[in-house]
Amino acid sequence: MRILFFSAIAAFIFICCACTPKEPQSPPSGYGALPSPQQIEWQQMDMYAFVHFTINTFTNKEWGYGDEDPALFNPTEFNADSIVAAAKSAGLTGLILTCKHHDGFCLWPTKTTTHNISKSKWKDGKGDLVKEFSEACKRGGIRFGVYLSPWDRNNAKYGEPEYLEIYRAQMNELLTQYGPVFEIWHDGANGGDGYYGGSRKTIKIDRSTYYKWTETWGLEKKLQPQAVIMSDIGPDVRWVGTETGFSGDPCWETFTPESDKDSSEPAPGQVQYWKSLNGTRNGRYWLPAETNFSIRPGWFYHTSEDDKVKSSNELMNHYFASIGHGTTMLLNIPPTPKGLVHPTDQASLAGFGKLIKEMYAVNYAEGATITTSSVRGATKDYAPENVLDNNPFTYWGTEDTVTTGELTLTLKALSTFSVFRLRENIKLGQRIDDWAVDIWENNHWKEVGKGSAIGYCRLVRLTQPVTTQKVRVRITKSAASICLSDVALFKEPVPLAEAVGKSQKGIVDKKGWTTDAKLSAAIDNNDQTNVNLSMDEWKKISSQGLTVDMKKAVKIKAFTYLPVRDNGYVDKFNFYTSQDGKRWDLQKAGEFSNIKANPISQRVDLEKPVSARYFRFEPLHVIRSFNQKEAVGITELGIIE
Repeated sequence: MRILFFSAIAAFIFICCACTPKEPQSPPSGYGALPSPQQIEWQQMDMYAFVHFTINTFTNKEWGYGDEDPALFNPTEFNADSIVAAAKSAGLTGLILTCKHHDGFCLWPTKTTTHNISKSKWKDGKGDLVKEFSEACKRGGIRFGVYLSPWDRNNAKYGEPEYLEIYRAQMNELLTQYGPVFEIWHDGANGGDGYYGGSRKTIKIDRSTYYKWTETWGLEKKLQPQAVIMSDIGPDVRWVGTETGFSGDPCWETFTPESDKDSSEPAPGQVQYWKSLNGTRNGRYWLPAETNFSIRPGWFYHTSEDDKVKSSNELMNHYFASIGHGTTMLLNIPPTPKGLVHPTDQASLAGFGKLIKEMYAVNYAEGATITTSSVRGATKDYAPENVLDNNPFTYWGTEDTVTTGELTLTLKALSTFSVFRLRENIKLGQRIDDWAVDIWENNHWKEVGKGSAIGYCRLVRLTQPVTTQKVRVRITKSAASICLSDVALFKEPVPLAEAVGKSQKGIVDKKGWTTDAKLSAAIDNNDQTNVNLSMDEWKKISSQGLTVDMKKAVKIKAFTYLPVRDNGYVDKFNFYTSQDGKRWDLQKAGEFSNIKANPISQRVDLEKPVSARYFRFEPLHVIRSFNQKEAVGITELGIIE
């Protein structure tokens, strides 16, 4: 009897203990480098527009030399509201304007230089393009940002201490006269040849020290404290390291810049920026990436690229490779000389916006019931259901000692989806290292995706849609307790049938072309082979350049050059033609601006078409690739007739 009594007491105590709710838990401590409020607000913008529009639009160049006549700038039908509307049709949330590009021409009536819009024909010199854009953004409900090139190929004081005061005065005007700014964009191109007030010389600067960036950033923070500052090293946003529209996988939100020089604290211009593609796990700084690219091959409008506009479906690919990897997406939309977005670009943007809206119209995880392996305390603050509320800062949390776990979602109905989204609460840092997603199929779990970095947003496209009613998310490794804020399931729309395409019109067939046997890979119509020679080797084989015999006369309108990616870029050239292979005429001397960051096929149009049987491509200067020696790299040369 006594035994039964004590057994009953023990059972009662056990039941009471089991029913006693857990004590509420305090929030977990942040892990590693943490974002600022400005970085968090910026991250939520997801994607926004770049607008490259200046004197280059009227000279058909990517980089102006600085000697352009301001009178050339005259966008007779300019309409900032229509450009903002085109951006909004794609779902873009802001606009960054190239207020001054490398040519030094300022799009506002600045007091710092006469090379500005007040000397243009547009509005009889009384216009202010920066004002027009900032006010249109306000009317359109999107945010406004500024790009101010540190390099100025027009200014006579560039390279001297006095220019730094001019540059800061220009920034002061932009940040005090046009309302709130969400981002300040610093380009990495600095120093080189230019007009420089008529001296027409080459100026080399140490861009890591010349601008005294700490002081310049301090001024910007003082004038626009809510704005983030972007450069290849931040201090708030890092360049992803390429302009092709793709980030690395993984792409960590944190980054420890490594210097090209012997410096433990690299400054802009000396960082090994190609490492930005992936960032640094457990990096020293919270320094998320921005993935920038253009809807066209070039950054400025060129008529020759009207048939090379990225389609809506291509923009979707970039969306997944940027936002889907935790970066923001900065899409360039270059207006025409009239001051409008070209109809082809408009159609692509609108189609992209339609695809995005359609994809996010239904979240198949909504209303699901959830079971979990572990939860932090008893309050709703850490409940697994928080991953369904579409709030990136409420989350499912685990105890401090629990760094692995799983969530199982039972959907309201059998559902078909092809995209899943995961998010972490980045206010508490980037904690998760490895994850996997499974679906319940044929009475067992089947893994459909796995990866490492999550951060603010991780989107995964499945190779084909799956149908299930149960989904499991497994966190298999985490550096700290789990703080997962979002699990969502979507169906990617059927790609649009689009007229936008890559025209092959005018490309001359290379069959029968001949050149030096050691250089023949440059004209073999195969982008998997190339010519890749050191400068010394190149000079031994071809002191004058690469000469091609096309075997018959061709009416040449343009030529194309495809560089060797990551191993030698020709950035300055001469292009000659000949009827007989003996007498040569120089048809074009120029530069492939920005080719290191944007190593795509380059098209160069001649001043007027010319008939010739022979052509010669003469590299005048090459850019050293990341850790490579100076080399001449040519994947393909081509002719457009």
